[in-house]
Amino acid sequence: MDRYHTPDIAWLTDGLHLDRARLIAHARPARRNVTRCDLDVHDALVSGDRVAARYTMTAVTRGHTIVTEIHMFGRLAPDGRLRRIDQLTRTPPADAQR
Repeated sequence: MDRYHTPDIAWLTDGLHLDRARLIAHARPARRNVTRCDLDVHDALVSGDRVAARYTMTAVTRGHTIVTEIHMFGRLAPDGRLRRIDQLTRTPPADAQR
């Protein structure tokens, strides 16, 4: 966690705020339940302390596949770690999923 995020990380996904403690609490069960996770990065851009990416995440859990399209905008700390992330997500229609 600390390798990629500052201690004061603010992670907002679709309006839901996760601080460092809540992000770790969210990741623990995901690590147990997800058997495979693929990222297909469509676009990525870094300019100064700002980063943006558009990607599709496909997570396979026990018996389910979850596809999520993500638009992410972030701020970097001077050391290059993520300080803030704002994400908008959507689940594409089943006929549009790969």
